[in-house]
Amino acid sequence: MTGIIQAVPDGNNALQRIALRSLLAVVGLVAVTYAADYCVFRYRVGKQQAYGSVAVEHVTAIEHKDGKAELIFDPSVQQSCVHSLFPHAGNVPCWFLSRHAQRETDI
Repeated sequence: MTGIIQAVPDGNNALQRIALRSLLAVVGLVAVTYAADYCVFRYRVGKQQAYGSVAVEHVTAIEHKDGKAELIFDPSVQQSCVHSLFPHAGNVPCWFLSRHAQRETDI
């Protein structure tokens, strides 16, 4: 009569397998996306269309003892970037740099 009674699968084990498969799928998708982005970047380097530049402003905020702040604006500087989704060759992507074109330093 032992053939009628079967072990019930553990619910936590099934959730762990689903979570692990989902994690592996996300990691694999990111790896494939990065590899494709790198191939497109290398192609654009050959065509000399991979690099761009964005004007970046630097602002220094100096806090005074009386609670007021003084802002010192430095002139804009052109910073090189790459036309890709991810950073390559030590450069930041242009889409990210254009959204963060103002750098601030608090003193």
